[in-house]
Amino acid sequence: MVSAYVLSIISLLLLALAVGLAGGSMVLRAARQQRSRQSIDKRLNRRATPGASRSDDEPEEGPATRLGRARARALQLGKQLSKGRVGELLLTDEERQLLTQSGFNRENDRSIFALSRAGLALGLPIVIMFVLSLDGLGEYVMAAFFGLAFGLMLPKWYLRRRAARRRVQAADELPLLIDLMRLLQGVGLSIDQSLHIIVQEFKHVLPILSGELALAAGQYARGRTREQSLTRVATLYNNDDLAALVGMIVQVDRHGGAVQEPLQRFGERLREQRKLDLKMRVGKLTVKMTGVMVVTLLPALIVVTGGAGFLALFRGLSKMGL
Repeated sequence: MVSAYVLSIISLLLLALAVGLAGGSMVLRAARQQRSRQSIDKRLNRRATPGASRSDDEPEEGPATRLGRARARALQLGKQLSKGRVGELLLTDEERQLLTQSGFNRENDRSIFALSRAGLALGLPIVIMFVLSLDGLGEYVMAAFFGLAFGLMLPKWYLRRRAARRRVQAADELPLLIDLMRLLQGVGLSIDQSLHIIVQEFKHVLPILSGELALAAGQYARGRTREQSLTRVATLYNNDDLAALVGMIVQVDRHGGAVQEPLQRFGERLREQRKLDLKMRVGKLTVKMTGVMVVTLLPALIVVTGGAGFLALFRGLSKMGL
């Protein structure tokens, strides 16, 4: 009779073989599509330049070219994984929102995320099974389950941390953005000119908000209204102050008027709110440090202050024979 251990090994090997065949077929399909696309491009280039020699059309393939082709095939596979029912599982609406909040706005970024999630979900269980010395079908099932779960969740956890960090950074950049808008409006520049200068000259100081304003300026240049182009900036980072600033910019662009005084009052209110938040954080930190001091310093303080009394008590008891 074949033992359950051997049957579990055979079933896992068959499962790995099936997954490998499915992934290999998808890679081959992507490679064929890439080759056909490259051949069509070469033929079009030859027709465009009939005097070019065949040797010029087919340069020697180097490591950089092979690396680029491998990257293109991986991106093509990621695009296929991000579509259909598999794409709905690997790339939900929440994860698309996290990708946008993390600054990954291109289609290639979504393809890389879907490919990394699928690769980790399939690869981590195999790695765990080979690294750990497992015994029994139950351990293999648990290793496959936890490997699959961690493989699916690790990219999402990374996106959540990155999105949270960018939200905090956007909130920190907001007071400087308000001051720059107030100064640029004060010297007579329009909304378009002010946003253009902020995007071009202050992108190193405002890396998060300048990138979002650049996308908004591009959408406005392609025909969208000011409100439509700034909707993403107002709603992406879940920041009420940033949404209020966007609303103020939209109102000024629509109706006109002076904006220096409202921006100044808005900046002062924002600074006062940040001072209150810092005081609250300092108060919480003080309470936490009090607990740390009690845990670490109280035993030493008891030893220093009451050590002599305890020693005298022990000596008296020892003399009494107790």
